[in-house]
Amino acid sequence: MIIKNFSELAITQERKNVLEIIEAGLEALNYEKALEKIVFDFSKYKNIYLIGFGKGSAEIVKILSEKIDFNEGYVIDLVQPQNLSSKINFFQGTHPLPSQNNFEFTKKVIGRFENKLTSEDLVIVVICGGGSAMFVQPKDLEKYIKINQELLRSGADIYEMNIVRKHLDKVKGGGLLKFLYPAKVLALIVSDVPGNDLATIASGPISEDLTTKEDAWGIVQKYNLSLNFDDLIETPKDEKYFENVEHRIILSNLTALETMKQKAEKLNLTSEILTDNLKGEVREVAYYLLDKIINFDKNILLIGGETTVKVKGQGKGGRNQELVLWFLNGLAKKMINNEIVICSINSDGWDNTEFAGALGDKLSLEKAKNLQLNIANFLENNDSFSFFKKIGDGIITGKLPVNISDLICLYKSNEKFR
Repeated sequence: MIIKNFSELAITQERKNVLEIIEAGLEALNYEKALEKIVFDFSKYKNIYLIGFGKGSAEIVKILSEKIDFNEGYVIDLVQPQNLSSKINFFQGTHPLPSQNNFEFTKKVIGRFENKLTSEDLVIVVICGGGSAMFVQPKDLEKYIKINQELLRSGADIYEMNIVRKHLDKVKGGGLLKFLYPAKVLALIVSDVPGNDLATIASGPISEDLTTKEDAWGIVQKYNLSLNFDDLIETPKDEKYFENVEHRIILSNLTALETMKQKAEKLNLTSEILTDNLKGEVREVAYYLLDKIINFDKNILLIGGETTVKVKGQGKGGRNQELVLWFLNGLAKKMINNEIVICSINSDGWDNTEFAGALGDKLSLEKAKNLQLNIANFLENNDSFSFFKKIGDGIITGKLPVNISDLICLYKSNEKFR
């Protein structure tokens, strides 16, 4: 099982159903199967190079290196796979914040390929979640790290964050393509962005950027970030850089959601995928989902996406745990006869803590009451991790190789569907 504490959590049939559905979604995130579906004529090119960045990119590069006759490769990831080809230069990366090592990797890639490629060359670029932090080349690294810290705590959503990042970093917003031009570029993408916006995934290093410095400046002012207008740079706008690139999304949130729906049907539960593009402030999303499931006429509601949390307290937690805690806060105030269960997890197994996310239902509320835990106090201090650790409803998977943003499963008992 991917969920290591499955048996401890699955103490009711309703909980077991939800956890089995989540487990199926996680099992669907398989690199080998995804790459088998790629159809491309590699024989047309004189030289083939591999570049990878983000969580899980090294494993994908390793699989590619075993299937393709390539010249050399460069990859940065949190974990180095065993038996990686000696032709692959591996760098140990950091996430969620950039580092000197991330900077040096990017500098190495630029130095190796800038003005050294021709139209007879193919560069396969593997882009995964976390790529925005691991592939960086700003003018001032210290300032860039500081701004990333501010963005993570600001309440800005992923789209706003990446607009600012693009205009501080010369490899983002299509910037990498300038250094690979005029080679053919094949992008293999594991999307961690709700809705799979190519310009947002890893801040769009090989995608045309339709935003401007002025757009970035508006976000800087909105969140009172420590930047001046002159700190911002403009992204490439010449169409020639974008004419010889192909984008293939090999795994995404929808990959997991569709498998979860199939699993629900095997369990004889009626289900629906609400969206793979959920976003919004975590409290508002939690109450929206609570109202949605109360009025839902099926058993299982499936959602993918990513909420935002404006951190005010000093506690420990993540957006998935906080979402479940806000949901429980709302559930506690309503008189509901149906059994309702929510589970929300980060697909990479790390919801800013060792919990991948959390599970919540009336049983959670009973445990909290018995322990005399005040949900409002935990929410005020952004301390969802401590709450779920005390009641034993945090989900443990360990760090997982694939990041396709968050997965949410809502269950409601409904007699006419049982």
